[in-house]
Amino acid sequence: MRPDRRKLALFVFIDAFGWEILRRRPFLDDLLKVKAPLTTVLGYSSTCDPTILTGRLPREHGHFSCFRYSPAASPFGACRFLSFLPRSIARRGRVRRVMSRVIRRRYGYTGYFQIYNVPFRYLPLFDYSEKRDIYQPGGINGGVPTIFDHLRGQNIPFYLSDWREKEGDNLASIEATLKEGEVVFAYLYLASMDAVLHAHGARSPAVEEKIRWYDRRLRSVIRLAQTSYDAVHVYIFSDHGMTDVTDCCDLVAQIDRLGLRFGVDYAAIYDSTMARFWFLKGPARERVVEALRAEPRGEILSEERLAGYGCDFADRGYGELFFLMNPGVLICPSFMGEVPLAGMHGYEPHHKDSLAMFASNVIPDPMPRRLDYLHGLMLREVSP
Repeated sequence: MRPDRRKLALFVFIDAFGWEILRRRPFLDDLLKVKAPLTTVLGYSSTCDPTILTGRLPREHGHFSCFRYSPAASPFGACRFLSFLPRSIARRGRVRRVMSRVIRRRYGYTGYFQIYNVPFRYLPLFDYSEKRDIYQPGGINGGVPTIFDHLRGQNIPFYLSDWREKEGDNLASIEATLKEGEVVFAYLYLASMDAVLHAHGARSPAVEEKIRWYDRRLRSVIRLAQTSYDAVHVYIFSDHGMTDVTDCCDLVAQIDRLGLRFGVDYAAIYDSTMARFWFLKGPARERVVEALRAEPRGEILSEERLAGYGCDFADRGYGELFFLMNPGVLICPSFMGEVPLAGMHGYEPHHKDSLAMFASNVIPDPMPRRLDYLHGLMLREVSP
């Protein structure tokens, strides 16, 4: 039995529109019956988005950060020949973007792919985690199905935004689809709030204006949907919040000063808010742990904490040791970039500024309280 075509379930994903940002500002107040915090997961969008789509935690769906230690599976072998480039050239964004496009096309990768600021000489030690489009069949590393796998398998008509396109294009696309009134499930992806928050921080007038823009545009989408369907259930959510950056920590330099050999004694990935280490030889672990414990602006995550976050990966591919910065402290320079940002996410998931948000024009039962609960809500909406 197919879902009723007279009813539409409209899911709107606004990247980085956190609970602390939402609760302080008006947003579709006359349309939404409920607004609530939504607990996120440890990590970045590369962790959050597969969690939303599958309803599984990272250890099950197999996604966490972009890079994992695996020299044998690395697609970056040729990058070692670029290690001779002067740093002034090697760190340029344009050079990095060109290399990312070349590698992506060479291997036919369809997922979000970017080598960021990882030194060329270190890239051959690492594999990339999101090689396939997570919204398409076979896109999840752990092989678990997504909501879109379910929709395809049940021949349920749906609309899915293209994450590669600009917001205006995705809004025009969904409006054209809703006019036809044929889909029963729509998933609108709006990404640019994340960039605004990174550039300006959570309390900037630019954020206020962006929220007003979303309010206007989503009202238009909802009105259009209501002309094509008898019932429209609107669910608006984010993947994480955004924390204003208050301090920078040059953790890379601190570890470099230990005199250990990268790729021989240890390996590391320095993300924006956490560092992940693998220990290869000798006393590297003890020396790195001692240095990290001397840094008061972050903490080593225990095995129990990682398990509680659902990030206890059995193969240790994403790290043998995780060092998480305190909220507001940015690792800079890092393997993600060398320029300080006004806002960042990826801190302790339960911190108030990390919380995602959920809002709706109906009151679902049960209410989703965590990111991985959204999948169940989506399934219920398309069940006969």
